[in-house]
Amino acid sequence: MKLPNTMKAMVTMGHGDLDQMVLHTDWPRPEPAADEVLIKVGACGMNNTDVNTRSGWYSKSVSEATTGGAFKDVGEEDPTWGGAPIRFPRIQGADVCGEIVAVGAKVDPARIGERVITDGWLRDANDLDNINKTGYFGSERDGGFAEYTTTPARNALPINSDMTDAELATFSCSYSTAEGMLSRAHVTDRDTVLIPGASGGVGGALVQLAKRRGARVIAMASEAKHTEVAKFGPDTILPRAPDDLRTALGSEKITVVADIVGGPYWPKLIDILERGGRYTCSGAIAGPMVNLDLRTFYLRDLTFTGSTVITPEVMPNLIRYIEEGQIKPALAATYPLEHLREAQAAFIDKKHTGNIVVVP
Repeated sequence: MKLPNTMKAMVTMGHGDLDQMVLHTDWPRPEPAADEVLIKVGACGMNNTDVNTRSGWYSKSVSEATTGGAFKDVGEEDPTWGGAPIRFPRIQGADVCGEIVAVGAKVDPARIGERVITDGWLRDANDLDNINKTGYFGSERDGGFAEYTTTPARNALPINSDMTDAELATFSCSYSTAEGMLSRAHVTDRDTVLIPGASGGVGGALVQLAKRRGARVIAMASEAKHTEVAKFGPDTILPRAPDDLRTALGSEKITVVADIVGGPYWPKLIDILERGGRYTCSGAIAGPMVNLDLRTFYLRDLTFTGSTVITPEVMPNLIRYIEEGQIKPALAATYPLEHLREAQAAFIDKKHTGNIVVVP
């Protein structure tokens, strides 16, 4: 196959508002290094990390909710998920589904033609379990908001599925984040899991993956989205933020809260946890600053787990769940790559249920 020397790419030029994402029609096509593959992108999903990295929300100088706009006081030393500066220009986008069209010198040429989805976690090849030696696809290296992208061969996972590229592009970041959270919290069929923000990509994945583990699941979402959230299979759906959460729960005994929302409602989530309960978190879209009564924490024997870097087995497990039909995609909308700004604006507006995907 003769490959073009240039490609279409949406390139983020720096921290700031949506106008920092600039469409280039003649961006140099990347070449795979010796241990890498070149993927022709079929579709690329959109996630909170794309918005947060661009806007600088990860900086400790920012205390507001995720908005997607430019933050004035972004710290120069800590504006990304890993607390280190990102290099611009950068092609973002972590959730690629596509086809391997070329390989590096150390990769088996038989992999050309494979349909793959990407594992976003970039690990040290000699120290795969060391979470201090990780980067993220679309952050520490260019990602999938382009016609072509490269990634280490071990991060391109073969997939055998009848789903479309757009459907498969909904899984990598959202579902691996959710599975990582549930794994850290050791969720089993003995648990009842409360999931705020269940209409989003991670929230919907949490519902499906907690149900897969046999847990009882209580979803929380705005009432306009309840019909769509019901398709994920929760046992019960509550309003997004009931004034009296304990009364709304009735006789339910919550052993796990799986949260990516945070914000001012957060103390109510902690207050309803059963003694010995677990709180697991991988986001704070409603705001990172929360109030905690330490007496609630220690007198009730609670366990808190943060979850960012997933363990290496999570993505291969997700591939298996997909291929066996144990989980399904939640594709809210697709946009052409050149309309990425509009897609991100819709993502930030949060009127959708599930995941938004862009296609080259």
